[in-house]
Amino acid sequence: MDSLGGFGEGTQNIAPLYEDIAKPACELREHALVELSELEGRANAKLDPGAAAYIRRGAGDDATLAANAATWKRLALRPHVLRDVGAVRTETRLLGVDVAAPIFVAPTALHQLATAEGERATARAAATSGVLMVVSMAASLTIDEIAAAAPGAPRFKQLYILRDRGRTRAMVEAAVAAGCRAIVVAVDGAAVPYGRERVALAPHVAALVDDFDASVTIDDVAELIDRSRVPIVVKGVLRGDDALRCVEAGAHAVYVSNHGGRIVDGCVETATALADVVAAVGDRAEIYVDGGIHSGVDVLRALALGATAVGLGRTVLWGLAIHGEDGACEVIDTMRAELARAMAFCGAPALDAISSDLVLRSHA
Repeated sequence: MDSLGGFGEGTQNIAPLYEDIAKPACELREHALVELSELEGRANAKLDPGAAAYIRRGAGDDATLAANAATWKRLALRPHVLRDVGAVRTETRLLGVDVAAPIFVAPTALHQLATAEGERATARAAATSGVLMVVSMAASLTIDEIAAAAPGAPRFKQLYILRDRGRTRAMVEAAVAAGCRAIVVAVDGAAVPYGRERVALAPHVAALVDDFDASVTIDDVAELIDRSRVPIVVKGVLRGDDALRCVEAGAHAVYVSNHGGRIVDGCVETATALADVVAAVGDRAEIYVDGGIHSGVDVLRALALGATAVGLGRTVLWGLAIHGEDGACEVIDTMRAELARAMAFCGAPALDAISSDLVLRSHA
């Protein structure tokens, strides 16, 4: 019996499935693909303690933070066999943008906490791995600086609708001018003050909190959609009825997220919310999700529930902390390689072969 767990000639046919996809797209000299289970510990050994705490933190007792990850794990794979998986493809399109995998860098703040190059390193890593980066409104660098680090690479821009609508429109125009292919409008937690540690780490971000508009409604989102020259994604949706309202208002995609469990504890976990949103929206819009995605198997679980693509937040920051640009690239490449392996195991040679019957809620 060989290391793949099979016998004889059959394993020789299976092994090449992963050879090309498992090779990191980034150029690595001293390390191989990362062990995702070791990311946080290795990153914390290199990070400033305050930065490590900021990246990891959840709200309250961290119940939502923990539930996000645990709920994905309770979805057991239910593989098909005797399917042709001689070639596994992970390529797809997100709002018309060709990408190597249904994986993107989720909008997270202050990448300079993880590496001096900040979002420049992240942008280059995403470009090298062939995936989208969603640039946070609270990035360490300007959108022009980030765009210049990876010219021509596809990116989206996340922002909140501010009380100063003129400033909001100016941010949208700046993002489009910098090559952003879509605007991700965050509607989660805009009225909720952040903790003191965020203020201490980033006074310029704290200043933005004072301009968040707690009176934003679907009408404001619809107005932004009407004015925008690029597609609009609505982020922070956790209910099917809200998701449907966003789509009916013209949103091109809805983004299921509870802000990584960082705003209010006790919130519904994103795997559960995703199923509700998919049931309501169906194929009327693309559906993205983040929160607790820690492996390529988790990515497959999300796709089986109906997600179009999956966002990586803390995992990318931990990769940046460990090996900078190469570390972030490794994380993305490893996720994609694990996704391809899981797809092959489940008898799904392409993304359109991933169906809801591939997962079963476990009682463990």
